[in-house]
Amino acid sequence: MKFLCLGYFDREAMGALSEAEVDALMTQCKPHMGVYQGTGQVLVDAGLDLRAKSLRRRNGTLAITDGPFVETKEMVGGTFIIDAADMDDAIRVASLHPATQVLDGERFGWGLEIRPIHYFKTPETPEVTWQPPVP
Repeated sequence: MKFLCLGYFDREAMGALSEAEVDALMTQCKPHMGVYQGTGQVLVDAGLDLRAKSLRRRNGTLAITDGPFVETKEMVGGTFIIDAADMDDAIRVASLHPATQVLDGERFGWGLEIRPIHYFKTPETPEVTWQPPVP
């Protein structure tokens, strides 16, 4: 079963850091990334830029706006997809991610959300595999 994990952070708190402070914080992540990636269950891991465009239909037309759609203190900063037996296994793997391991991350609102994927398609797997939502 595949799971999408969203990594969140406090944009204001992280934005207050200097480049050197961000680099020092990211250095703390490296050992944890090795353990997390070493599970062999991480299929995709992507960090997201702060720039964003939001697309939504309004009155029958496509509206394109700058910035993240949701006005919130927390921002999605990264996503990853893992292959896990079930939610407990997904939690085990995700808990190895630096967002849950680096103690300083707490100050910056680092956190993860884990959601089962109902269908998954890649060029290597052209047939969509769909799973009904879990109640």
